[in-house]
Amino acid sequence: METEQTLVLIKPDGVQRGLIGEVIARYERKGLKIVGMKLQQLRRDTVEALYAIHQGRSFYDVLIEFMTSAPIVALVIEGRNAIELVRMLNGDTDPTKSQPGTIRGDLSVNVTHNIVHASDSAESAKRELDIVFGPEERYKYNRVDEVILHPTVV
Repeated sequence: METEQTLVLIKPDGVQRGLIGEVIARYERKGLKIVGMKLQQLRRDTVEALYAIHQGRSFYDVLIEFMTSAPIVALVIEGRNAIELVRMLNGDTDPTKSQPGTIRGDLSVNVTHNIVHASDSAESAKRELDIVFGPEERYKYNRVDEVILHPTVV
């Protein structure tokens, strides 16, 4: 599997509860690489673009209000199978269905206040990354353990 990038947003509840380090540590311990990161207050139009697929659903307005209510931490995460691994580490969107050991299973409160957002496919990742990050905000570097984590022969 080729290296891929995905978007993760540590939502306002994760920031306000002081969970930024805990969340990032879980991705890094799995061998994923943070190649872009910023703390920002999302504008309404940005959040609407990110969640356009949900427009018209009953939770849409609540989600937009929540995501613009406080700062978020936006991450570009890179690695082999990054999209799938991030979603596995995050757990189910509904914390009552998330397994213990996942970010949402251990830390989230409800479906809206569920700590993180992550892209659900390569297409979504590309679209969402382009909304939040410019190409100049994505960095290239090697982790010292990449040779062990990602040998050329699998």
